[in-house]
Amino acid sequence: MRIYCINLARRPDRMAAMTAAAGALGLRLSRIEAVDAAAAGPALDDRFLPRGPLGEIPRGDKACFLSHRLAWQALLDSDESHAAVLEDDVRLSLSAGALLGGADWTAPDSGLIKLEHYGPAHQRILVGALRPAPDGFRLARLMSRHTGAAAYILSREVAEKLLALEQVNLPVDHLLFNPNNSPLFEELRPWQLIPAIARQRDFVGEKSDIETTRTAMRRLTPTYIRRELVRFGYDLKLLPRQVGEVLSGKAKFIAIAAAP
Repeated sequence: MRIYCINLARRPDRMAAMTAAAGALGLRLSRIEAVDAAAAGPALDDRFLPRGPLGEIPRGDKACFLSHRLAWQALLDSDESHAAVLEDDVRLSLSAGALLGGADWTAPDSGLIKLEHYGPAHQRILVGALRPAPDGFRLARLMSRHTGAAAYILSREVAEKLLALEQVNLPVDHLLFNPNNSPLFEELRPWQLIPAIARQRDFVGEKSDIETTRTAMRRLTPTYIRRELVRFGYDLKLLPRQVGEVLSGKAKFIAIAAAP
């Protein structure tokens, strides 16, 4: 299984750090040159609708989405059945080497597997029944929002579905891992690896390069308040169904701890 690492040309330091960390785990990375929001022209907007469930998508998030598209296309251009996609600001656990060494442990119905824990350390997410995975890990189908797209595995079939989208109105992590507003979530049926083997540096001391493109949109303005109310409405949309699944025993809330 190839491991694609998305990296900006102006951040060779990050690629060097990722290469060294992966090498220590016996892994080899294939670099995908990221689309740079700071250098991209008006064509950056071509694949995005003006508005969506979360409002306007910041330029940095648009560039991030297009960078992931390059990784999906690279998978289709290869002869591999699956690929892992990493962003260059993710930290891998010591357990990552065994799982990322090949895709033979993935099942036919697990075409999209989230490898990271995104959010506060105490965060709990709703998942379905647990399934055994190698080396004591488990897989569970995601049933609530768990965003972040810094580390995941996808199949050729999933890559084809994603690349068929002509225009989108969500950041890449919400499209993949947010059932509240993703039109593809039910079709992609993503899984979560438990415990996670990756953690974005936003949560371990270093901010993402695209963070600055979001700052202006987070100022307390009428537009911001309206966007947050719309987001809250989407979050409530699935609540009755999720409560029913918990009460019936089909789902439960669990903590996505990071593996050592």
